[in-house]
Amino acid sequence: MELGQLVLHLPKLNQRFDMNNESFKVRAYGFCELAQLYFPNITKKSASAQLRRWIKLSNTVMLELENFGYKPGIRLLTPAHVKVIVNEFGEP
Repeated sequence: MELGQLVLHLPKLNQRFDMNNESFKVRAYGFCELAQLYFPNITKKSASAQLRRWIKLSNTVMLELENFGYKPGIRLLTPAHVKVIVNEFGEP
């Protein structure tokens, strides 16, 4: 692989990821629950705000999420929403 080339392997729904001997499963998550996985060392409120910021700043993620019925302020992310987020930002 050349320097600067990015290879992206898209996960399937319900696929498990091995992260430091822990397993991440693409499933339905509460928004705050997923945010805390990405930002474990800050408060729930701050983690949610940061994940929302990431989503808003990525036009591709927002468009893909909206295609799956996402609306800002929802509290439950479907497996399809989680898959889009993980594909863009990586595993938490």
